[in-house]
Amino acid sequence: MADTKDFLLEIGCEEMPSAPLMKAQDQLGKIVEKGLTEAGLSHGEVRTLSTPRRLAVVVEGCATATEEINEVVRGPKCAIAFDADGNPTRAAEGFARKNKTTPAELVHRMEPDGNEYVFAERNIASVPALELLSALCEKTIGAIQWPNYRSQRWGSEHQTFVRPIRWICALLGSDVVPVCYADVASGNTTRGHRVLGEGEHVVPEPAAYEKVLEDAFVLGEVRRAEVIREGIAAIEQERKGARVDTPTGVFNEVVNLCEWPTVVVGTFDEEFLAVPQEIIVEAMLKHQRYFPIYDAAGRLTREFVIVSNANPAVSDTVRAGNERVVRPRLDDAKFFYDEDLKVGLDAFRERLANVVFQKKLGTVLQKSERMEILAGKVARDAGYGDVAAQDAARAAHLAKADLVSQAVVEFTSQQGVMGGYYALAQGENEVVAQAISQHYCPRFAGDELPSTVVGKAVAIADKLDTICGMFAINEPPTGSADPFAVRRSAIGVINMLRTLSETSLPELIGTALEAYRAQGLDFDLEQTAGNVAAYFIGRLSAIARDEKADPDTIKAVADTGTCDPAAFLNRVAALQRARRTQREVFDDLATAYARASHLADSSLGIDVDESALGEAEKALLTAVDEGSATVQEAILAGEYDDALSALARLREPIDRFFEDVLVMDEDKAVRENRLRLLNRFENAFAGVANIGAMAKKK
Repeated sequence: MADTKDFLLEIGCEEMPSAPLMKAQDQLGKIVEKGLTEAGLSHGEVRTLSTPRRLAVVVEGCATATEEINEVVRGPKCAIAFDADGNPTRAAEGFARKNKTTPAELVHRMEPDGNEYVFAERNIASVPALELLSALCEKTIGAIQWPNYRSQRWGSEHQTFVRPIRWICALLGSDVVPVCYADVASGNTTRGHRVLGEGEHVVPEPAAYEKVLEDAFVLGEVRRAEVIREGIAAIEQERKGARVDTPTGVFNEVVNLCEWPTVVVGTFDEEFLAVPQEIIVEAMLKHQRYFPIYDAAGRLTREFVIVSNANPAVSDTVRAGNERVVRPRLDDAKFFYDEDLKVGLDAFRERLANVVFQKKLGTVLQKSERMEILAGKVARDAGYGDVAAQDAARAAHLAKADLVSQAVVEFTSQQGVMGGYYALAQGENEVVAQAISQHYCPRFAGDELPSTVVGKAVAIADKLDTICGMFAINEPPTGSADPFAVRRSAIGVINMLRTLSETSLPELIGTALEAYRAQGLDFDLEQTAGNVAAYFIGRLSAIARDEKADPDTIKAVADTGTCDPAAFLNRVAALQRARRTQREVFDDLATAYARASHLADSSLGIDVDESALGEAEKALLTAVDEGSATVQEAILAGEYDDALSALARLREPIDRFFEDVLVMDEDKAVRENRLRLLNRFENAFAGVANIGAMAKKK
């Protein structure tokens, strides 16, 4: 067993971009671990560390040399490995190739069993780790990928990195690992904080690396995050109930913008609190990486959190400088808002005629016209009356108008939100304004749904219009392309319609497609409607799988063609419950249904001549008619458990029918009458589930 020492590679450079730094750190650990394994160097835990100016990996217990290898592997008999002329056969060639040698190098040796065999002998000397680590370090630096960032070149060499490399610290124990990359040679020194710990600092060994950094006022990313959170917690505690908003993406970015963080509180002028807080917050978070502070009542305050990388002794100067910087940003936000108020949503809406929604689907103005029709129908069909329908149509009329406002052009994520403010300012009622502000919801998985029926109606209209439009021009989403977020839109529509069970998705699809036809788009309406419905069934099936339904249960419901979200998912849940509580009943019923479906002939219809029926046939007919009536009533009431209970009661009469009756009788009239009875039996399940899909495969 070779001796072990800790190994360190630190790549020091100019400040790296924050966003991809974590991905680069993740790559670094994987590349080094894979490289050590391929080089034959055993090792312990692999840990990584990053700051804006460095990427580092520490490997505990790295072998100082590879293991010496002496292997002897017995192969086939010599008579099999070589022919009569001494030439190697395919057996010899394959054995040699497998053992990384050649047939000529195979050794012939007699074994105790009296047969002569070929042997592959492999003797590999131990290799010192230093030369292997040297090559690995150079390969690792060049292998790190920086998507969407152009790498830079410096010095006289052609190697590149995301930012110019200024130093490399590479150690195996106390020995420097020789590395040279783009004119930068390795050593045993790192560099500290630019201000607090400037200059070079000797790293005696990898185990001391993080202590050396801390003494030079540099913390790893985990500790930096802890320091920032501790500082924020103290601020919240001082303000008794206050909350500092720290979105994950911005927080991670801030962590990667400093090496020795200090949390400082700044303030902005009170006049900016009169501006919609969403654009004030976005200006601080996205443009300046400041964290806004809300009071105990949830109201935005004048204060914000700054994370400084400067000397804590100059925090007052840092605070004053950032307060000067934030004012122009907030001035811009206030200016855009004030100027937009002078225009109004109706004027903005007219400008949408010059904004293309999709080149084949027309302008955003045309989209808003289609949305008006669809939103009103959603609200009306949901059972909320003419007032809700009128509000939904009005909100849809104005929903897209803020896209051309100055505030939204500058703060694009506030589309819809700003429209809500402008709607209130011009006298629209609160229901309309709120629907406008929420109509993009849900924006992502887990996002909240619009809080009102009118808001849901407008959101459904917006998303369903996009979905139907993309299918109408035959550009549905593919595995690699979904530029209009059709998948996300479909899931949003499903989640909203689950709360509006009175609405009919097929009818809404038809209305949406008719609106496109009315604007002159040419397509096969029936086929397109079927494609959209099938797409929704696919999404619903995926949701049902996520909710732990059995695949054959999902298929049984999907085969009925229903795409109404509430109906589909409620039927799946009811069928899942029924199978769990009456497994044997439904297994037998599924088998009988599959048999009936196989024999049935839909062309014969379902009108049965009762006078020609025997006792078992009459019992089945009576059970089917009673069950069908119960099923239809239950479906209309949305009571799918009751519908399935009624179907379960058909198991006994259908089993008896198949036991006592020869369906394919030689007498044509008798045979067809029995087939019509099976048609009638099968028809009882229509719209509930294709029970046959659950039949056990033999």
